[in-house]
Amino acid sequence: MLQQVRLLLSTSPRGTMLPRHARGLVKDTLSRTTNSSSRSSSTITPTRTSRLPAHDQRTLKDFLAASHQEVASTAYQDSSEMSVPTTGTTSSFPANPRPKTFTIESYGCQQNAADSEVVRAIMEGAKYKWVEGGGEQGHHIGCDIVFLNTCAIRDNAEQRIWGRIKHLKHPPRRPRSATPAPSRRQAQVWPPLRALEYKKPVIGLLGCMAERLKKKLLEEEAIDLVVGPDAYRDLPRLLDVVEAGEKGVNVQLSMDETYAEIKPSRISPDNKSAFVSIMRGCNNLCSYCIVPHTRGRERSRPLHSILEEVRRLAGQGVKEVVLLGQNVNSFHDTSTSTASVISGGRYEASEGFSNMYKSRDKAGARFVDLLEAVSRVDEEVRIRFTSPHPKDFPLPLLQLIAERPSICASLHLPAQSGSSTVLHRMRRGYTREAYLALVERAREVIPNVSLSSDFIAGFCEETEDEHLETLSLIEAVGYDQAFLFAYSLRERTHAAYHLQDNVPESDKQRRLAEIIATFRRVAAARNAAEVGREHLVLVEGPSKRSTPDSPTWTGRSDTNKRCIFPYRDVPASVRNGEGRGPMVSLQPGDYVWVRVTEAKAQTLFCDEILGRSSVREFAAAVPGPAVAGHGAWTRAGHREVDAGACKLGYVLSEVEYSI
Repeated sequence: MLQQVRLLLSTSPRGTMLPRHARGLVKDTLSRTTNSSSRSSSTITPTRTSRLPAHDQRTLKDFLAASHQEVASTAYQDSSEMSVPTTGTTSSFPANPRPKTFTIESYGCQQNAADSEVVRAIMEGAKYKWVEGGGEQGHHIGCDIVFLNTCAIRDNAEQRIWGRIKHLKHPPRRPRSATPAPSRRQAQVWPPLRALEYKKPVIGLLGCMAERLKKKLLEEEAIDLVVGPDAYRDLPRLLDVVEAGEKGVNVQLSMDETYAEIKPSRISPDNKSAFVSIMRGCNNLCSYCIVPHTRGRERSRPLHSILEEVRRLAGQGVKEVVLLGQNVNSFHDTSTSTASVISGGRYEASEGFSNMYKSRDKAGARFVDLLEAVSRVDEEVRIRFTSPHPKDFPLPLLQLIAERPSICASLHLPAQSGSSTVLHRMRRGYTREAYLALVERAREVIPNVSLSSDFIAGFCEETEDEHLETLSLIEAVGYDQAFLFAYSLRERTHAAYHLQDNVPESDKQRRLAEIIATFRRVAAARNAAEVGREHLVLVEGPSKRSTPDSPTWTGRSDTNKRCIFPYRDVPASVRNGEGRGPMVSLQPGDYVWVRVTEAKAQTLFCDEILGRSSVREFAAAVPGPAVAGHGAWTRAGHREVDAGACKLGYVLSEVEYSI
């Protein structure tokens, strides 16, 4: 009680009047303290303090340590459970009656989401306790540590983080319904919501923004911890530093850190799709991009460690693995013997593309080798990958994607611009013509492949004619998905030093709106052509607009398109046909064979459900209607594969396939 009074007095401005309930609390507490002191003084007889014996070997340090333990034991009795720093290098947090709790907010790309799972594994290994995010008015009430895993690739991403920091450093407001509204005089001295209970958590900034803006972040009073993407192993030590009253900082980039041996602790363990980080950093040095400066140079995990993680996820019931990297298809594991890989260890770029980074010719496993090995782990686990660079799509990689049903027929080909002159200023290493040739080659090798891309509006010195070339490229290719942004200058990039960001912001936004409108028109036309086609969809769960009267579920097709279908019992297998054989209820993680009945710009509606299925069954094409799916199919349901072009010995039959 006395500690509560002290906290109340310390949070109230000097010279102000406390509310009535607070004045009563102070009066009662002081009265009890006075009575207790008077009683104690009547029973204790003062004695003269004697000197220590001469033979006593204790020092001042021993007395300070004993006093420190006494204070710490008293502090832990407080309801706030404030921790007290201890000497030594071991963490002081485990000394608390309960383990310190933490949560992570992830912003930006999928790589940040994967990194958050690595951070969680490191923290749990150091005996911290994970708690789910959320709370009162955007605050994590009762949580000791809040990590913000940040993105720095664009200015609006950073502004979002600054807004979040500003929100977290102030305690939440008192809800209107909690107490009667105070008078005007009381409102001037009214303490914050639950001032006796709320304790500001330790706030840690992780990721790219931490590395890029470390000095500015350290000047922000609310931030206690700044840790770059290659220093997550150092988090327990840095938290000791924070507990001792200092700010913890480590933004050192590494040439070899991949966290390969750390088993990520999944933040959404029930999700049937999982991220697997296979490499970190980027060597492309595009003129607009901050990633090489915040993530460092490329380094790849050993191939065997990736396969072990995929096997573990498959054993946990995961049905889709997304391979991640800043330049994922430039994966290069030099620790793997070239005798065991199909690429022979040689680097092969897409035809007509060049490399800014020249040292790519060392022996080792390439991305095509990794993808081939991962596809063998479990034939019922789908494989996706992001984010690639168009220069790293050689013909053998395209052929492998076409030959393996578990590798999704969906390619991300970030163009950034449709103008060769802008691409040259961006240092992308290709021309418009080379990019269009790659698109044509991909669609020839992988029939019905879906394509997505990135585009930047208003890059440095971009003219109206160059902008129109971007619009024409979008129409010529016909993308299914796109990520579209207005250019924002990033410090430390090549563009910041050598180019002029001279396109007015109003022109950037106008051009972006035109790019968005062009893409939506193209995507709507492509989706309209999907009506009548059939897809294998991985079931995720209820859709956002599902209702008790009309329950609907959702999932993604092999071509990465959002599909909505009615929730009802379906045939256990397409082989049985509707009305024959057992019926089952779909569950998250099931594959369902659907037919598209309606389409919108970004969503396919599939009211016709043929039944529950599998990657094997869909690939073998059970005799029935021709399927517009992952390849060219005959009327009898067999997939047409040119045996001469099949380099990996892949064989399809009506019942099964072998690798």
